[in-house]
Amino acid sequence: MVPRQLALALEHAPSFARDNFLEGPSNVAALALITRWPDWPSLNLLLVGPQGAGKTHLASIWAETAGARVVSARMLGEVSVPTALATGALVVEDLAPQELDERALFHILNLARAERASILLTARTGPAAWRLDIPDLASRLREVPVVNLAPPDDALLRAVLVKLFADRQLAVDESLIAYVMTRIERSFGAAQAVVAALDREALRQKRPVTRVLAAELLRESAD
Repeated sequence: MVPRQLALALEHAPSFARDNFLEGPSNVAALALITRWPDWPSLNLLLVGPQGAGKTHLASIWAETAGARVVSARMLGEVSVPTALATGALVVEDLAPQELDERALFHILNLARAERASILLTARTGPAAWRLDIPDLASRLREVPVVNLAPPDDALLRAVLVKLFADRQLAVDESLIAYVMTRIERSFGAAQAVVAALDREALRQKRPVTRVLAAELLRESAD
């Protein structure tokens, strides 16, 4: 039996520049609000959407415009709040109720309100259904305007797949894109996963990324 060749897991850093953001019906409302800053309906804004929907890209666009610092929600308890708000703008990414330091977030929101600082929050789900131990924090989060990122339509999903392959410097043809689109879940996360898997398999087998390879890989996944 021929041993399976291991593929090295190399990092592929996507570009979060404004020019590389792919606009479509699923994200047009969020992009409009991001680019309207500081003309927001509130000092704060919450972006809600599934993994890979573009929350980090939008947050990066806003951070560049507003001069905002960026902090992961998991690190809130370890940051200096005055330092985090020093520029008058802050991004807090990946809020999740099960791993949220409620006191730290409440402190940041209170200080931001006092200093008239802007905060952009991102999360996969909205806070309306979260079970929080600090009632005042739950009330404060319900006051934050929410903009949702919806699943992509056909045109946006196709553009996302093309961009993901290009980010990895993989040349693919239209037949591959069309084939993959009809066989994956209609989500950005699924697009990211299939492109990464094809890249790994092509490297392991020393083959180009083609429709045939995609058919083999997706057939194995289904089995």
